[in-house]
Amino acid sequence: MHTLMTIASLALAAAPAIALKKGTLGFALSTKLSDGSCKYTDDYEKDFDTIKSNTGSTIVRGYAASDCNFAQQILPAAKNKGFQVMLGVWPDTEESYDADKEALQTCATQHTDQVYAVTVGSETLYRGNFTGEQLLEKINDIKSVLPNIKVGTVDSWNKSADGTADPVINGGVDLLMANAFSYWQGKEVGDGAEYTYFDDVQQALGHIQKVSGSLDKIEFWNGETGWPTEGGTDYEAATASTDLAATYYSQAVCGMLDWGVNVFYFEAFDEPWKPTSVGDNGAAADETHWGAMSADRSMKQNFPLKCSGKGSASS
Repeated sequence: MHTLMTIASLALAAAPAIALKKGTLGFALSTKLSDGSCKYTDDYEKDFDTIKSNTGSTIVRGYAASDCNFAQQILPAAKNKGFQVMLGVWPDTEESYDADKEALQTCATQHTDQVYAVTVGSETLYRGNFTGEQLLEKINDIKSVLPNIKVGTVDSWNKSADGTADPVINGGVDLLMANAFSYWQGKEVGDGAEYTYFDDVQQALGHIQKVSGSLDKIEFWNGETGWPTEGGTDYEAATASTDLAATYYSQAVCGMLDWGVNVFYFEAFDEPWKPTSVGDNGAAADETHWGAMSADRSMKQNFPLKCSGKGSASS
């Protein structure tokens, strides 16, 4: 544990005594079916029914509003099923940025009750595609066309903790989300993964609160966390396992919600259409088994998804 005594560390340490409101649970959701074809409104309605019945959650997030006509197809489904959606803008290319902006102007403005917020960029600071100042310009541009919708960004936890995101924090954004995967830090469940996850989120939140000068001026979410299930790829000491994923969900995710921190779990369903990727270490990695549920929307064996309180999940 880093010894920096941040506002966040004080707030989190005091959480049980002051009974902070429990955090909100959401799920990252793909725009594609298991065969790689685009989803339509009916598909999203089936996704929503499954997510709500198995987890109790009624909020999801996407990454690019124009991808597979995501905003156009999902927002009517959200209205029909009582869900909210955090839409995304992919600013890394001019083409994707313009397409997502147009989709938001066309669709989000017609479904403001269903749009919880918009995030501009996903780990774009981590990849070095933009500076904090450049990203802020993109955020403010999107905010100018969506005056009644919260706008922010999501990035790796360390980019909030190390000062890279300070221009964004100081720029008046509505929300910031920090991704935190102790799996990608090579920590095993039951042997440092849960501790590392909490420490990462605390460092990000603490720095945001310190720079903004407020505990809640900027809405904070853990934008992604998760664990690969059976069939996934091991990473250093971290093992892909459904049983371990269930333990991580129960202890880390449910525990973070108990601390009062909002969490998006990555992801709702397996994505078998994804190709094998190559990580920073040069090794191939399977990314098709990160779902809390299977691609056919069935529950995974011995993986309950409803948090019962005190850092545990129940079926």
